[in-house]
Amino acid sequence: MALRMRFRSFEAAIVVVVLVPLLLSVTVAAAYSSSIHELLRNYGLPAGLFPETVKSYNLDQTGVLEVKLDQPCMTKYDTRMLFETVVRANLSFGQLKGLEGLSQEELFLWLPVKGIIVNDPSSGLILIDIGLAYKQLSLSLFEVPPICRSQGLSRNIEGRKSFGFQDLR
Repeated sequence: MALRMRFRSFEAAIVVVVLVPLLLSVTVAAAYSSSIHELLRNYGLPAGLFPETVKSYNLDQTGVLEVKLDQPCMTKYDTRMLFETVVRANLSFGQLKGLEGLSQEELFLWLPVKGIIVNDPSSGLILIDIGLAYKQLSLSLFEVPPICRSQGLSRNIEGRKSFGFQDLR
């Protein structure tokens, strides 16, 4: 009888050691979002930072966010922005730092976006780090995920971006 009791307590210990972490990970995964837009909101960022056509995303344990699109595309907030097929950044609350795969048009030049920061959501402002300077924009521009168009966008042999006539208007 005593042996059976020990065995039951051993079974209970196994249940606690194996199932509790499993249940917690499922709960944590459920707390994380089912879409990139929900994930951004959970991190204090506006949902419209990425287009509605995001194919998939992955956030690893170190905070590296990788967002995949079917193809490069362009959209317009205040100015035009170009999303590559893969966009990577370090995600922390209120910011995307070390961005790769996102460019913004400034005075007919395409500049890489290095970071996106929301210091104080009540200010209604978002900071876009384009390397040379920070550009302040209204958070309201990023509330809704934009439609991203690939029409006229292609790559030439050297890997430089070229744009069709319609996209240059």
